[in-house]
Amino acid sequence: MKRSKDDAYETIVTLVSVARKHFTEYGYAQSSLEEIAAEAKLTRGALYHHFGSKKGLFQAVLESVQAEIGQHVEAEASKSDDVWEQLILGCRAFVSAAVEPQIRQILLIDGPAVLGWEAWRRMDEENSMRHLREQLELMQRQEYLKPVPLDAVTHFLSGALNESALWIAQSQDVGQSLEETMSVITLFLKGFN
Repeated sequence: MKRSKDDAYETIVTLVSVARKHFTEYGYAQSSLEEIAAEAKLTRGALYHHFGSKKGLFQAVLESVQAEIGQHVEAEASKSDDVWEQLILGCRAFVSAAVEPQIRQILLIDGPAVLGWEAWRRMDEENSMRHLREQLELMQRQEYLKPVPLDAVTHFLSGALNESALWIAQSQDVGQSLEETMSVITLFLKGFN
């Protein structure tokens, strides 16, 4: 029994890894389940058994991307003991990760289009926005943040970060656009200090 669970886990990890590569390179619409299964050295049946559909596989890939971003944001934010700097570092880490080619297509372009806006937002709330809200709540409890409605600030800032990532990704100078974005975000956040 344990071996079959291990085999199933390995199959899932392989399919998600190969599918992520395809979804990044070709986008959701142009990715072929046959090619993903062939590259993974598995059958389409195995793919359907574990994910049910191309959309189910894409959702698993998006979930892994969001988990990866969450870990990256936490790691970057934890480089400081100062709660304001943690917030800024976390925002920078999110935007920097989101504009990476292996993430941008899946997270920002195909994610909302494939899963639908509501499903994508729910996943975003469970991952990035949850961490953002926790940081803002901690800052408010410690009186580093003015008493403002946390849900409103969280959604506002999350939307700004997502839109900024889309803008930066299309920019001719990603580095400069990232610095300009972080300057604006920092200025905005100082208004709540």
